[in-house]
Amino acid sequence: MFRFQSINGIRISQLSVKTSFPLKKCGRRPLLFRPQVVPSRTQRIMESVSVSGEVGGAGGAYSYESLKRLDQLWSSIYSSQEVVQEPQRVVSTFLGLFGSSDIADKTQGSYDVLVCGGTLGIFIATALCVRGLRVAIVERNALKGREQEWNISTKELLELVEVGVLEEDDIEKATTVKFNPNRCGFERKGDIWVNDILNLGVSPVKLIEIVKMRFISLGGVIFEGCSVSSINVYEDAAVLKLSGDKMLSSRLIIDAMGNFSPVVKQIRGGKKPDGVCLVVGTCARGFKTNSTSDVIFSSSSIKKVGDSKAKLFWEAFPAGSSPLDRTTYMFTYVEPQPGSPKLEELLEEYWDLMPEYQGVSLDNLEILRVIFGIFPTYRQSPLPAAFNRVLQFGDASGIQSPVSFGGFGSLARHLGRLSVGIHEAINGDYLDSYNLSLLNPYMPNLSVSWLFQRAMSAKKQSNVPAEFINELVYTNFSCMQRLGDPVLRPFLQDVVQFGPLSKTLGLVMLTNPQIIPSIFKQVGIPVLLDWSGHFVGLGYYTFLSTFVDPIVRPFLNLLPSKMSFQWKRHLEAWKYGAGLDYKL
Repeated sequence: MFRFQSINGIRISQLSVKTSFPLKKCGRRPLLFRPQVVPSRTQRIMESVSVSGEVGGAGGAYSYESLKRLDQLWSSIYSSQEVVQEPQRVVSTFLGLFGSSDIADKTQGSYDVLVCGGTLGIFIATALCVRGLRVAIVERNALKGREQEWNISTKELLELVEVGVLEEDDIEKATTVKFNPNRCGFERKGDIWVNDILNLGVSPVKLIEIVKMRFISLGGVIFEGCSVSSINVYEDAAVLKLSGDKMLSSRLIIDAMGNFSPVVKQIRGGKKPDGVCLVVGTCARGFKTNSTSDVIFSSSSIKKVGDSKAKLFWEAFPAGSSPLDRTTYMFTYVEPQPGSPKLEELLEEYWDLMPEYQGVSLDNLEILRVIFGIFPTYRQSPLPAAFNRVLQFGDASGIQSPVSFGGFGSLARHLGRLSVGIHEAINGDYLDSYNLSLLNPYMPNLSVSWLFQRAMSAKKQSNVPAEFINELVYTNFSCMQRLGDPVLRPFLQDVVQFGPLSKTLGLVMLTNPQIIPSIFKQVGIPVLLDWSGHFVGLGYYTFLSTFVDPIVRPFLNLLPSKMSFQWKRHLEAWKYGAGLDYKL
């Protein structure tokens, strides 16, 4: 049977044959006609798009081959039982001083800090250079940003200015597009409109190049095309072994290698993630209406994707490359288990659903890039330091929200706190695992967000209505809107606070009490009990930061240096763990 399909204006002939049959006998062996495997629609579209400039980091690859590799990795994660695979031992601890070791004279450079992973690591590296430390970055690829824009607000970018990573003029240079208003939409329910939330499209290529030049001007050193082989930790130094037998020593190594850092795999023992966000999408040209964005759009029902059920959400933003270009994301939250949807299966669903969502025919669009990614998260986050002289940063630390997975926004908010703390730790030589763990402390506002992810995840076997998740999300957003900007805006920027959350939950129970039994069915009693403990912790941290911090802070300068360092970190943990760092 022949079928013809038009993709991006190209007519494609597709031959579909289900069986093999003998064409001719030659001696005893028949020659068989073996039809070629018919490529999927995703493969045909992706192979018709020009791909260049792939880089490391989430969202930096666009080719069909990269998609298949990531799907293979994802398959190995969800199909395993408890442990994905026995992790490679990257970090080893040695007794004694580095200067007395047999490799002391083989190192080819010594620094205060070595940052592994440059895409986001360049920001903490530059912030530490501003404070006068000798810093080097190790990046396995070329250190440059991806083509796909980051969406963020001016408020968050100003955090980078405050720590000296950017000048205010740099924000304009890196920003490719601005737009307002921004929609939170709920199919068959209604829309909520906000301004100045994720309303800037920032070019990672331009932004990272600006920061890179600043880093180098401050004396920073970059080793590109170098993969991390192993880390040896001594009492007085950490030694980084790179591919090609190059060795560098430092007082502290910062792991900024992202969600799939080999160091993180070792620390977590190869454990499966507790939750994963799967994201697919495109940057395409040909949209007629392109002046607003969707921060979130919730579809009304559950879809079957592959062998699994999925609750699909959307985001869409104008792109800076052209007034007609728009980036559209479709994402879903899943628990990693056999039968979970693959990225290619999600993309097949995307081609069917995106035209209806965006109100445009796929044939009228020019696909510029196909976007995909998997974002794992763990309940035990942020990740405490497991070794002396090694600290996780950014996505590797798990500091990002388990709902939005907004690694860049989270980085911007925590960069000031972390750069100050790391600088003090190095100056005081407080580089043991206990003191480094104070920089990645327990934060109850992140832990309570786990309930939101669980509530927004479709279950294979569920006794709640298919429209329940959309109803729940809409109810929460409409209640936050009624309570005003002090409640809605922090949540939209990944900050959960005790007062706003309490008010929202109270209003939900008053306005829509019939939804409560379905919440219990959807998330389960054990999850709710666990969440209740973190909710109490959120209130406790709010109390400590509001009332105890002002009492303790005046005495910090009277304490011994090490104790002062530790108490500063406790005060920061209360403040950030309660979301009180956020100001309207």
